[in-house]
Formats: sequence, C-alpha cells, structure tokens
Amino acid sequence: MLFTQFYFWAFFAIVYSVFALIVRKQTSARLHLRNVFLLFVSWFFYYKTSGLFLLILAFVTLSDWLIAKGIYRARYAAPASPPSWGSRRGSLLLVLSVVIDLGLLAYFKYAYFFTNMVNDLFGCSFEVFDVFAYVGNGFRSAGRFDVESIVLPVGISFYIFQVISYTADVYRGKIKPVRNLLDFGFYVSFFPQLVAGPIVRAEEFIPQLYKPFHLSRRQFGMAVFWILNGLTKKIILSDYLAVNFIDRVFDNPLLFSGFENLFALFAYSLQVYADFSGYTDIAIGVAMLMGFYLPRNFDSPYKAQNPQEFWRRWHMSLSRWLKNYLYIPLGGNRNATFGTYFWIALIALIALVLTGSWAATAVIAIVAVVVALVAYFRPAHRKLLYANLNSFITMLLGGLWHGASWNFMIWGGLNGIGMIVNKFWRTMGWNLRLILMTTLTFSLMLADYFTHLPAIRVFMVWALMVWIGTMIQYIYRTLPIPPHKGGGKTHCIAEKIGITWAVLQTFTFITFTRLFFRSGSNLDPATANQVAWETATNMMNQIGGAWNSSIIPAFLQEYWAVVVLFVLGMVIHWLPSKWKQWYRLRFASMPLWAMLIAVAAVVFIVYQFITADMQPFIYFQF
Repeated sequence: MLFTQFYFWAFFAIVYSVFALIVRKQTSARLHLRNVFLLFVSWFFYYKTSGLFLLILAFVTLSDWLIAKGIYRARYAAPASPPSWGSRRGSLLLVLSVVIDLGLLAYFKYAYFFTNMVNDLFGCSFEVFDVFAYVGNGFRSAGRFDVESIVLPVGISFYIFQVISYTADVYRGKIKPVRNLLDFGFYVSFFPQLVAGPIVRAEEFIPQLYKPFHLSRRQFGMAVFWILNGLTKKIILSDYLAVNFIDRVFDNPLLFSGFENLFALFAYSLQVYADFSGYTDIAIGVAMLMGFYLPRNFDSPYKAQNPQEFWRRWHMSLSRWLKNYLYIPLGGNRNATFGTYFWIALIALIALVLTGSWAATAVIAIVAVVVALVAYFRPAHRKLLYANLNSFITMLLGGLWHGASWNFMIWGGLNGIGMIVNKFWRTMGWNLRLILMTTLTFSLMLADYFTHLPAIRVFMVWALMVWIGTMIQYIYRTLPIPPHKGGGKTHCIAEKIGITWAVLQTFTFITFTRLFFRSGSNLDPATANQVAWETATNMMNQIGGAWNSSIIPAFLQEYWAVVVLFVLGMVIHWLPSKWKQWYRLRFASMPLWAMLIAVAAVVFIVYQFITADMQPFIYFQF
C-alpha cells in the first residue's frame, strides 16, 4: 500500500468511486456515512500495511476517546466539590493518557534501548521479549508470531503524537471532546496521513468532519498537481539518487573518494527532503480530492538562513507539536521547570549508557550546574539561558523521537547547538564576530597542523569559509557608500549576496548533521550505535583525508545523471515562491483534456525512473 505502487492507486480508485456515490447527496445521514466509510477504509489500509498492529491503533483510539471525555467532564462539564478535585482528577486522567500512549510508543520503539540500559547499569542479562506476539500465539496453536524480536508498527509515532495533542487540547479547553467514537477514529486513522504524517491537530481537522463535501474545479486541479509533484519528488529525485549513488556510498564509504562521500552527503539532504515532502504532497492531494485539507508540512526548508528558521520550515507539524507540547511545558523562554531538570538527568543517564563513558555524563551535569548558577546569580541572563536550555532539550528529545541510538542524539544535539549559536551570533557586533571567527579559524589551522585529523580538517575548511564571508561583510559594512553614487543598488546586491551566503551556510550545516542521521537509519536497534558510528567515522575520514582531483572528471562522467538530477532538484527548490505559485495555479486552471495529457506525460516520465525494488518512504521507520 505504498503511494508509489499500483496497488494503492487501484485501491484509491475503488474507494473514490464509492465515496463519490455517497457524497452525491449532501445530507447529514450521508455525511455520517462518509465518515464511517472512510474510517473502515483507513483501517483496511492500515491492516494492509501493518497487519494485526491495527489492534494497537484501535486500542489507542478507544482509550484516548474515553479519557478525553472524562477530562472534559472533570474540568468543565460538571462542577466538583471541592472545586480543586475536578482539576486534579482531570490532571490525573491526562497523565494516564500520556502514560498509556508513551508507554506503547516506548515499548515498541525503545524496548531494545531500555533493555540494554538495565543490563549495562545493573549487570543483568535480560533479553527483549514481544509480549503482544506471545499473547497472539496463545490464540493459535501453530505459534505464528516471533516472540524474540519486536517489530515497530508503521506510523505509531505519528498517531501517538496526534492523540496526545488531542487529549492535551481537551485538557486545556481549546476543543471539546468528539462525541462520536467513529468520528474520532476517523480523525486518528485518516489513511492519507496515517503512516507518515503530517501530524494533524484536532482543532484543524475535526471541524472538517461535519462540513459537506466540496471540491471546486481549481481545487481538483491543485489536488492533482500535488499528487504528481509528490510522485516526481519520490521516484525521480529520492529513489533514483538513493539507489544509483547515495546508498552505495553509505554502505561502503571507504570504497569511494572524499569528493564522492561529500557529494553523497549533500545528495542525501535532497533525497530525504524529496522523500518526506513527496509523501506529504501526495497525502495532501489525496485528502483534498475527498474534501479534506491537511496542514502544510514543508516550506522550502533549504531556503532557511539559519537553523532556527530551518526548523520552522522543515516537518512543520512535528516542530509545532514539539513547541506546543514539549518546549512550552518545559518553561519555554520564561523559566526552567521540574521537567527541564528531569530531562537533563535522564539525558545524562542515556549518554552514560550509549557511550559507556562517565565523561559524557559529567559534561552534561557540569553544563546543567553552570546554567543553574548563572541563572541564580545573573537574573538578567536568566530568560535567555532557560530559553536556550529548553530549546536544546527539545532538539535532543526530537532526535530520540527518531530512534534510541547515539547517532540520533548527536544529530538532535547538533541542531540544538546550531540554534543556540545562531541566537548569540545575531546579537554580536561585527567586530566581535570577526575576532571570534579569526580566533576559531587560526586555532583549527594549528590543530590540523599538529594532529592531521580528518575531522579537524573538515571543521577548519568550513570555519575558513565562514571567516571569509564574515570578513567580506565586515569590510562592506565598514565602508561608507554614498546613496547618490549608486549606493542603493550596491546595498541591494550586497543584501542578496548576504542572504545567499547565509542560505548556503545553513544548508551545509544541516547537511553535515545528517551524516549521523543517515548512518543510523534502517539499522537493527541492537547494532545501530556501533554501525552508525563506524559509518560516520569512515565518511568523515574520507572527506577530511587527501583528495585525488583526477577522480572528479571520472565521477562526473560515470554519474552524470545523478549530478544533473541533484542540480536540477536544488535549482527548483530555490526558485522564488511566487514562481512556484504561478505554475501551480496555471496547472490547476488547465482544461481537463490538457490536464489529462499532462498527467499521462508525467506518469510516463516517472515510470522510466522506477527502480526494480520499490523504495519505502524514509519516515516509515520512525
């Protein structure tokens, strides 16, 4: 049931035919029938992707529906005696909901991690045991299910986060609980976004359940555009780049030169964007054909000028979820809470288990103590420190959301550090910026001279590039240019160059953090840490080692199609938004006969790029 397979589109054609018959008459009964029909269609879709894990989805749906109703009754529906008991009971129910939801997520996603943690800390020899498979075997004499390994249900992270946001919003009084269980089940399991998002908040989607079906001519055209756009991203860009180059390098980085490793790293940034945003585009288009509107999940993220802006443009539904249900409850940019220090302690423990080194734990503990002391003795800096600390914790936990392995923690931590450094960088004067970059670049040059470590050389080259950009901007900003002598035009050009430089630096930073993200993806949790670290180390050694320039012409000749697709993909990504909006609307406004020809042409071209084995969407593993 992949969006890129014929089976899905045959399934959707049948579903849409029945759907069209149901919505021909816009009555309340037909409206309810539409929702019930799409609920069972979504459950069938999930069953075909995940089998009996459908029972987990059904259980979560029922439990959160009941708990949310209990929360609303306790806090808002009937006054309690004494009044504080209603609020306390509602809080306990919210905690129960979160424990159930995160408990299931932790069991399926982090069982190996927690088992290893207990074994390492206490010298035990526990092994992972699939309780659900054991119970399932109790109903079958053949022992169908393997109890010695735990398989992650597809999409569990997405629908767990979705139901948590629903229960939390009911608790906060932002929405009222859904009265009908079937309507709530439809919200949780709507099949276009069920297995890989976007994460849809109840206040955005549930009101649509009670609106009559409406699809204008332009909306139909826009839905078709998003579907074609997503298929093109996924099959032409993501799958072709992965199968024909990226996967080969990451599987055996030592067999490729430093330039090839570097190019594979940048190409992976395009691949993961095309893959994930391609899925979202298709989901948005399919939902729109049925009269439902999903939130935008990507906004040209590689146009971002700093890491903070990047995370406002990338996987926007997850970023908003982390902000609303993690960052703000931690205290946001106001203060630190018990949760802040709890997560610091837990992260320190995780660092100890993953690295086996007390040094990593000590560093985290020292940082926490320093932050607490500075916040206590320097009240003027307290809010800034708390905001950065909570932001860093949020990014670390965002990394752990992707998987319980050291490489995902490094990836999340690097993004958190990048956001913090950028905040301080923007508050600095240009004199201080130049002094800091000069000091850092010179220090890395000395370190490279004495150590010859590839990683140091990579950081040195990057720091040198940043220093050059900082020096150019410093000189420009210190030279007075009279407006009457073309200064206005010069300022405009300089501003555009500065924006371009910031975009390229941000893209480079995000790309290098992906070294750790990609190295640990699609790995057995039991061996993820070791394999991921070896892959990342080998690629860094190749990139920072001696380069043979004679390899580049041969690479361009052998992988010319990969290079052309990468360049074309980045150029399209960096096109001005108004240009993209123009050709979307032009496509949506085409006559049906012309649109049909365009669809046939795009499908034919896309078909030429289909690989022998269909590549699953990257975010299915999360």
